[in-house]
Amino acid sequence: MLGTSRAVGVVLVVVVIVAIAGIALAARRRGQTRTEARRREAGDARDLAKVSMLEADRQTAEAEERAARAKREGLAAQQQQLAAAAQRSSAQELQLHADEIDPDVRTGERNG
Repeated sequence: MLGTSRAVGVVLVVVVIVAIAGIALAARRRGQTRTEARRREAGDARDLAKVSMLEADRQTAEAEERAARAKREGLAAQQQQLAAAAQRSSAQELQLHADEIDPDVRTGERNG
C-alpha cells in the first residue's frame, strides 16, 4: 500500500506542477494579448493624431491664404482711395483753372 500512496503523491505533485505551469502560461498569454491590444491602441491613437495634425495644417494654410487675400484687398483699397483722391484734386484744379480763365465768372463766384 505504501507504493500506491507514493504513486498517488507523485501523480498529485505532477498534476499540481502541470496546473501551475498551465496557469503561468495562461497568465503569460493574457499579458501578451493585453500588450498587443495596447500596441494596437497606441497605433490607432498615433494615426488619429496624424490625421488631426494634417487637418490642423490644412486649416492653418487656409487661414494664411485668407489673411494674404485680405491684405491684398486692403492694399488695393488703399491704392484706389489714393487714386480717387488724386483724381479729385486734379478735378478741383481743373475747375479752379476753368474759373480763373472764364471771363463770365467773377472773382467772388469762383469755386474753391
